[in-house]
Amino acid sequence: MATATVRAQRRTVALRRAFAPIAEARGFARWMLFAGAAITLMFVILAAFAPLLSPYAFDQYQANGHRFAQLARPGHGHILGTTVQSTDVLARIVYGAQTELEVVGLALAFGLAVGVPLGLVSGYFGGILDRGSVFFMDAMFAFPPLLLAIIIAFLLGSSVSSGVLVAAIAITIVYVPQYFRVVRNHVISVREEQYVEAARALGAKPFTILRRYVFFNVVQNVPVIATLNAADAVLTLTALGFIGYGVQPTQGAEWGYDVSRAVTDVASGIWWTGLFPGLAIVLLVSGLTLLGEGLNETINPVLRRRAIRQVDFDAPSFDAGAEFYEA
Repeated sequence: MATATVRAQRRTVALRRAFAPIAEARGFARWMLFAGAAITLMFVILAAFAPLLSPYAFDQYQANGHRFAQLARPGHGHILGTTVQSTDVLARIVYGAQTELEVVGLALAFGLAVGVPLGLVSGYFGGILDRGSVFFMDAMFAFPPLLLAIIIAFLLGSSVSSGVLVAAIAITIVYVPQYFRVVRNHVISVREEQYVEAARALGAKPFTILRRYVFFNVVQNVPVIATLNAADAVLTLTALGFIGYGVQPTQGAEWGYDVSRAVTDVASGIWWTGLFPGLAIVLLVSGLTLLGEGLNETINPVLRRRAIRQVDFDAPSFDAGAEFYEA
């Protein structure tokens, strides 16, 4: 029982230390952090409760035996109007949030699962493995990110049936080199620290050193990079959808696809089919960017600012020693 209490206390202390920089955030950094978190949370709620919040399914074009009007203006029955396929624009946006976050979440998970361990091992052991990994990652950096994503999506399109998985893998390939380089460079600087040398001298195994002494000292910047990459991943996904290599229209709603279909509507004065998906893209990207920049300003000790407390030198002080001797 005592052991469980001690473990619970240690976890509480660890959580307090982890969230202490966020609690101490002040000024513009605090505003960016909370504004980005609020916008991102709004889209997370839309994605999580899409069936409850959406008035219709993403591909529904009729109700009660009656087909929806094509390109109906925003109004009663369709708050944001309808598309040329008679689908509801609001439903497309709500279910589009689900698609965007699902693809981006998978892409970040795959990228972290590949890039971080590879950077740890490559930076710590060095040698041929490090040289080969750096050469391969630099070769991937030579390709423009969107072009690389298009190539991967094109190659996997015929072999993988899930459009969400194809888009996630295509985006993952783009961001693995970034995680690899950041983690590897930090490991190279950390592996020569005295506490790592002491662990080696005590006979600790290499992977034990990586897990207990190196990992938590090199991943501070990874959450910030992942958040900023999530914003860029949304743009990459919408670009893939715009040119037809993203999530297929029969598999889910996707904002980039909706914007591409709305291009021809603008010439006819039909603005709602492209305006609202475009605003959703801008809002989600802005929220993730603000969240990432806020985290960077909060977590980074070089940029972090703490509250300055004014000291009143005229205030009476408590002399514990004098009271002790008087007692």
